[in-house]
Amino acid sequence: MTKSTQKYILKRILIAMVTLFVITAVLFFMLKLMPGSPFNSEKLTPDQMAAVYAKYGLDQPIPVQFWHYFKNMMMGDFGKSYSLARGADVASLVLPRAAISFTIGISAVVFGTIIGIGLGIFAALHRNTFWDTFATVLSVLGVSIPSFVFALLLLMLLGVKFPVLPIIYNSSRPIASSIIPMLALSGSVIANVARFTRSEMIEVLGSDYMLLAEAKGLSRRKLIMDHALRNTLIPVITVLAPIMIGLITGSMVIETISGIPGLGTILVKAIEVNDYNVIMAVAFLYSLLYIVMMLIVDVSYGLIDPRIRLTKGENNG
Repeated sequence: MTKSTQKYILKRILIAMVTLFVITAVLFFMLKLMPGSPFNSEKLTPDQMAAVYAKYGLDQPIPVQFWHYFKNMMMGDFGKSYSLARGADVASLVLPRAAISFTIGISAVVFGTIIGIGLGIFAALHRNTFWDTFATVLSVLGVSIPSFVFALLLLMLLGVKFPVLPIIYNSSRPIASSIIPMLALSGSVIANVARFTRSEMIEVLGSDYMLLAEAKGLSRRKLIMDHALRNTLIPVITVLAPIMIGLITGSMVIETISGIPGLGTILVKAIEVNDYNVIMAVAFLYSLLYIVMMLIVDVSYGLIDPRIRLTKGENNG
């Protein structure tokens, strides 16, 4: 790894860290502005309420509360649950669920990306044929049909008609229980990636430098793998980060259908009872995932095409 590459990556990491701090601060202060309290449902006297607030440090100025919270959070301490599971460590409530949600979401993105890139390349190489039309129809269906419809169809097929997979999430069979939700979520990924890959591949294959490379006698396989695919991957990578975040943050319906104890279900419950620490922990994990994904995308740009790295360096310099 060259020195310029290391400098580029380090700069992106520093920007990501600052962004995460700003997002955490904004989330914290916005939650403090929300009406209500985690203890609204309790019949407490003013003195008892004051004692409860003092116990959890909620009687201190908001900037002081944020500093203590952020400092503890950097050490992995997300505080205690106020009402959802009173007195329990938030980390013990959220992290196991995050592992389940992230594993299923990331698996769906990886599987969908591999299939989508292959389908998009296949369609581009067979442009204006039956196979191109077939791949395009599949992509349109994948984008148009909601993931929960796919989930219900898969549950009926693989869970009821041919009972080879669990219908409801079973913690003793986590891999088998995750296959149907993963396949349901990967449908939109396959469709989006295939569409982008096809359009970009067609554009790249018709470009002047590809025609010149072909005229020089390079084999079609070498043209596609060494030249066309690299230039096609850049816009595909661009759409992967928001797709992944959308899958994980929007998979609550799939989690409900499959009985998955994920982040979406606990977030809704925490909002209903104003459990600030649980809400903050889930929001922080979502933000962290988004920033990490965007960081990976940004760094991937520079690794796939060094010209992007150099251009950014020159612009910032």
